[in-house]
Amino acid sequence: MRPAGPADLAEFATHNHHGAGSSNGRPQVDLEAAELAAADFLTALGIKLDSEELRDTPGRMARAYAELFESPPLRLTTFPNDEGYDELVLAREIPFRTVCAHHLLPFSGVAHVGYLPGDRILGLSKLARIVDYCAARPQTQERLTKQVADYLATRLKPRGAGVVLEAEHSCMTIRGVRAIGSTTVTSALSGTLRSDARSRAEFLALAGVQ
Repeated sequence: MRPAGPADLAEFATHNHHGAGSSNGRPQVDLEAAELAAADFLTALGIKLDSEELRDTPGRMARAYAELFESPPLRLTTFPNDEGYDELVLAREIPFRTVCAHHLLPFSGVAHVGYLPGDRILGLSKLARIVDYCAARPQTQERLTKQVADYLATRLKPRGAGVVLEAEHSCMTIRGVRAIGSTTVTSALSGTLRSDARSRAEFLALAGVQ
């Protein structure tokens, strides 16, 4: 995996709702317009909205997707690596959920995120927050995996970074091929975790994919 450059980070920020638009750096969300669009969408599919249980469904749809795409600001907390810790730091089975960019159906699973420290170490909860931050947009699993790894490598500058995602995609399980129970595994490695065979094997083994 090549290191992230300025163009990658600009694209990453744009797709994660941190471009121009509102006072907090994210485009404005128009729930009223989203609700009207959801009503038109359901009506176009032949779904009548005049029953009590469906009357408020367009509004619920709009709020649900707005929640899925909400991306709170991410501030990394790092500390000097005063003890010179040089072994792997790995957070396993971080739960995540996002929405497939191709069908706007949910996919969810767990992330295993690790790094080999350099000059600084990261507050452990921030590994989970990076995953949440990157997942708050329509995604593909491949891109999400690489974005988490690139973000960690660029912001923390560790000697190596690694990410493994395991997920079940509802676009595969409830439609199309309907491969119920299938999971998809993706990985992204950088630095020593990519170049050194022993370090790579240790990371993948601890992540449970070997």
